[in-house]
Amino acid sequence: MSKCGRNLSPAWPRLVAAAMLMIGASIGSWAQAQQAEPDISLFFATAEPDEERAAAARQQIAGQWRDGYAGMIVDLLDYLRRSSLLQPQSWIRLNQLAQFLGEQTGQEFGLDVDAWHQWLWSQAYEPHPEYETFKGLLYSRIDRRFEQFFGAPGETEIRLDEIQWGGVTVNGIPPLDHPDYIDAADADYLDDFNIVFGMSFGGESRAYPKRILAWHELALDRIGDRELTIVYCTLCGTVIPYDSTVGGELRVFGTSGLLYQSNKLMFDAETLSLWSSLTGEPVVGPLVGSGLRLTALPVVTTTWGEWRREHPDTTVLSLETGHVRDYSEGAAYRGYFATDALMFDVSRRDARLLNKAEVLVFRFADPSIRPTAVSADFLLEQPIYELEMEGTRLVVVTSLAGANRVYASDEYRFDSLDERGRVIDDMGRVWLVGEDALRASFDDGIALPRVPAHRAFWFGWYAQYPETVLIR
Repeated sequence: MSKCGRNLSPAWPRLVAAAMLMIGASIGSWAQAQQAEPDISLFFATAEPDEERAAAARQQIAGQWRDGYAGMIVDLLDYLRRSSLLQPQSWIRLNQLAQFLGEQTGQEFGLDVDAWHQWLWSQAYEPHPEYETFKGLLYSRIDRRFEQFFGAPGETEIRLDEIQWGGVTVNGIPPLDHPDYIDAADADYLDDFNIVFGMSFGGESRAYPKRILAWHELALDRIGDRELTIVYCTLCGTVIPYDSTVGGELRVFGTSGLLYQSNKLMFDAETLSLWSSLTGEPVVGPLVGSGLRLTALPVVTTTWGEWRREHPDTTVLSLETGHVRDYSEGAAYRGYFATDALMFDVSRRDARLLNKAEVLVFRFADPSIRPTAVSADFLLEQPIYELEMEGTRLVVVTSLAGANRVYASDEYRFDSLDERGRVIDDMGRVWLVGEDALRASFDDGIALPRVPAHRAFWFGWYAQYPETVLIR
């Protein structure tokens, strides 16, 4: 979710008028200076084409300034600079806003919005009490539906200044809704080396080619008896299948068009709450504090050739998605995947790995157990890797094609993979790799359950889990 804005008109007069009508305030009234906080209509007015009114608004805000207001000015800068219809007068407004922001904060970042973000995110989060309303009104100029995601102040688990517009409208990257699929024998559009995301539930297996899912980033589907929400954040390299039923209710999810820490935010159609696609939790809106959390399910990133050999009865997505896209291998996000550069900045990074180095990540329901990330390159050299996290023993099994699966290993110890991809334990016994469990060939009653895990780019995982344990 990451295209630059197109055909976007700031429409500032209407924006200011809407804000003033809603709040019932007069921008020109100096009586507002006596209020505890400047009215949010004043912040919109700082970017008005009418320089006299804009200057008056900036002067009034300056008299009440605190650095907690900076997020609103930075949002305005970001919005204006990303419009493709900027006229010379707009650049003048941008520079005036940047100069005003510099004068109030003592920082000299000019029009470098990324630098402003880094400074902003390093400060204590003490925003204007109506920042959420401001954010909704601002983004409503891109798509009116954005406003519905920002409700009453306080309904948030994350910093609102770390929410960025991803460059598209609501569902502007269209989700796949129970897409057509075909048998493996009919998938002549796929080569063995093509990357797929494989899942198996209720005795049914399905492959989701990266070349298709990358164009849609969200798929609502049913495998076996499970309704699934399969979310793919291309920016963070993360595919996670979630059970769509949460709190006893089947929820329908969409793509909000917004990002948090460069990771896509979903929304549920029932309450319009924003959900983190990485944690599966509501982070803005009515469901914040509800205790709801989506259940992550196992997925494996592998090649079509390996998945098909292991699951000859698998189905796979059809190219007939109802959308016109270039579904050839590597076409989606080719430029982004080809470099280590980010499209949207994050508040923190870690240089132990490259930004887009792939890691296998997993976390536990017990918050006392720290999240863990294991380098995918490391696992290629260690096809059987055992670790213990706070008393929980795990074994990571990595195939020749680099597919990673994690199992709860209990008291068993493992040694190697044989030429057929079977696991050999420290007593020379054979175990069979499955999508739901690691099964003992010598005892039908022994099965070690699969632990949900998925791939991610290091930068995206670390940005949200800086306390993570890194194994490399």
